[in-house]
Amino acid sequence: MKTALITGVTGQDGSYLAELLLAKGYEVHGIVRRSSSFNTERLESIYQDPHEIGRDLVLHYGDLADSVSLVNLLREIQPDEVYHLGAQSHVKVSFQIPEYTAEVTGIGAVRLLEAIRASKIDTRFYQASSSEMFGSAPPPQNEQTPFHPRSPYGAAKVFGYWSTVNYREAYGMFAVNGILFNHESPRRGETFVTRKITRAVARIKYGLQQKLYLGNLDAIRDWGYAPEYVEGMWRMLQADAPSDYVLATGVAAAVRDFAAAAFASAGLDWQEYVEVDPSYYRPSEVDYLLGDPAKATQLLGWTSATDWRALARLMTEADCRQVDDQLAGRLVRVDR
Repeated sequence: MKTALITGVTGQDGSYLAELLLAKGYEVHGIVRRSSSFNTERLESIYQDPHEIGRDLVLHYGDLADSVSLVNLLREIQPDEVYHLGAQSHVKVSFQIPEYTAEVTGIGAVRLLEAIRASKIDTRFYQASSSEMFGSAPPPQNEQTPFHPRSPYGAAKVFGYWSTVNYREAYGMFAVNGILFNHESPRRGETFVTRKITRAVARIKYGLQQKLYLGNLDAIRDWGYAPEYVEGMWRMLQADAPSDYVLATGVAAAVRDFAAAAFASAGLDWQEYVEVDPSYYRPSEVDYLLGDPAKATQLLGWTSATDWRALARLMTEADCRQVDDQLAGRLVRVDR
């Protein structure tokens, strides 16, 4: 049985990755930030009571700002694989809290890499890099495209990316960067634009909301389905040698196109409900992200099967079921 440690296990990607690894027979450990309220909703389908004997999913309190706790956890768990997904991951919010974003998203990666080195464990390390690192670089973007980030989040991710490369080269660590383009699901946070759209469609359909306010409708993104992307993460750590890979669909669409598809899947015309609010504009915008996943396809055998239209439909349907359950008084959990 292999053992894996996941930071950000309570997030969208972390929950799907935990499910994937458990299905493959792993013992999975996840780091959870302490909160006064439960924040493990996405793990509900696989959650195991701490008193249960023989658990294969174990959650630990920890924080990317606390290097001592990271070293202690690594020494205790001795993971075969470490998946670093934890971050302040909201691009627009990073403009409002840039220092915190740099501390957690950027320096947090170095803390974990150094904790691995300090604990002297033999493990494979995955760094969740981001297409936001490319910023204003012209599309399509691949592993050779120069970075030009346009947000504190993108800049922090660039720092984490090069730190991972440096630890690989300096210390011989099996450390890889997964440069993932936008990947979504019904578990996406409700303030991210795709989920904001699909949730609003459901609420408008059931008469709970009248309008949806969005920012830049012309921003173009390469949107894929998150469960497929965590499979790519796993494949990167099974390779014979460490390298860096882009994961993307190779097809892009504007925010207005995604909104139109989501509303259409519920039988609605998006133009009747969507209004632009300039307060949602970023101080510096990323206009066009389109990934080229050829390397991952060739070397890892990874491909994306869900395009952005299918993604908009499945997310809208999931949010409609959730609203319907809420109105009917049924128990609601995050859709799988």
